[in-house]
Amino acid sequence: MVSIRTEGLTKTFGEVVAVDHVSSHIRDGEFYTFLGPSGCGKTTFLRCVAGFELVDEGRILFADTDVTDQPAHRRQTGMVFQNYALWPHMTVHDNVAYGLRVRKIPKGEANERVRQVLKLVRLGGLGKRTPHQLSGGQQQRVALARALVINPQVLLFDEPLSNLDAKLRLEMRAEIKKIQRSLDITTIYVTHDQEEAMSISDRIGIMNQGRLEQVGSPVDIYYRPETPFIADFIGQGTFLQGEVISRAKYLKVALDDGEEVQAVPSNPSYKPQPGDKVLIAIRPESFAIGDKGKGNTFRCKVYHTSFLGKTRMILARHNGQKFVIETHPHSTYKDGDTITIAVDPDQTLAILTSAPE
Repeated sequence: MVSIRTEGLTKTFGEVVAVDHVSSHIRDGEFYTFLGPSGCGKTTFLRCVAGFELVDEGRILFADTDVTDQPAHRRQTGMVFQNYALWPHMTVHDNVAYGLRVRKIPKGEANERVRQVLKLVRLGGLGKRTPHQLSGGQQQRVALARALVINPQVLLFDEPLSNLDAKLRLEMRAEIKKIQRSLDITTIYVTHDQEEAMSISDRIGIMNQGRLEQVGSPVDIYYRPETPFIADFIGQGTFLQGEVISRAKYLKVALDDGEEVQAVPSNPSYKPQPGDKVLIAIRPESFAIGDKGKGNTFRCKVYHTSFLGKTRMILARHNGQKFVIETHPHSTYKDGDTITIAVDPDQTLAILTSAPE
C-alpha cells in the first residue's frame, strides 16, 4: 500500500488550465474517486499521477517519494482505461501477460501470475480466447487483470464502466470494489457518474473547472455540499435563493419570493452573517407530504409525477419555484393536485453564494 499526495498540481494545454493547483491526499488502501462533469480536469489529473502527462507546476508523491519527474513505467501503477485497450490479435492470456514480458519476468512465474489473476477476476479457463470472443464485462475484467498482474502499488481507473450497459455496470462496480478490498490497494477512480461514485468510494473529490471543490465521504458530499455547484451536480434537489436575516439555533432566511425558512449551514466552516446571500438546498427524500406542524412548509401544485419503481418522483411549483419531492411508489398524486409539503430545518441547507461587502 502507498499513500498519494499532490501539492499544487497544475497542467495546462495552451491557454486552457486543465488542472489548477490541485492539492490532494489519497490514503493508504483508500478507494478515492474524482468526480465531475466532462472537461473538469479529472482525467488529466489521473494521467499526471500515472506519468502519462508532464506537470507544469506542483509535485506528486507516492508515500514520501517524489515521482513528479519519474517516467510512467517506474511509478508502479496499473491503469484500466475506458476503452479497455486490449490487443485484438492476442489471447486473453497474452494480453494479461504483456506487462510481465515487458518487465522480463521469467515465463514460468509469468504464467502462474496470469493464472492467479484471471482466477481473481473470474476469468479462469478463458485464457486462450481472444477479446472479440468475450462480452463487454469480460473484456473489462481482462483489462483489470492486466493492470493487477504487475502487482502495482496504485490502481488507476479512467471511466472504466462507461461502455457497459446499466446491469453490467452494477455488477462490475461490486466486482471492482470487492477485488480492491481483497488486495487492499490504493485506488484512484475517475467518473462523471454520480451514482457510480457514491456507491463505490471511500471518499470523493469533486472537481470543477480544474479545481478540487470539496472532498468527503459519499454521505458528506450528498447531504453537506459546500458549494452551489456541488449541490446541483450531486443528485436532485429543490434550490431556492434567499438572504440570511438572523441566526440562533437555526438560520432564518428570507427567500426571494418573500417567505421565510429555517435552515442550517451546509458547510461547517461557514459562519453565517445577516445579509449573506445563500442557496437553500433540499434533497427530494427530505420532504414529507402533509403539514407536520413544525419545520418549513410549502403549498405546491403538482405538474408531473414519475413512477421509478422503489419511489415516485413528484415535480411541483410554489410561487413559481420548482420543487422535487420523493414519496411512496404507490402514492396516487396526479398532475394538478395541490399538496402541502414539510421539511425539517436540519435538512434545509444554506449554502453561501455571496457575503455583503
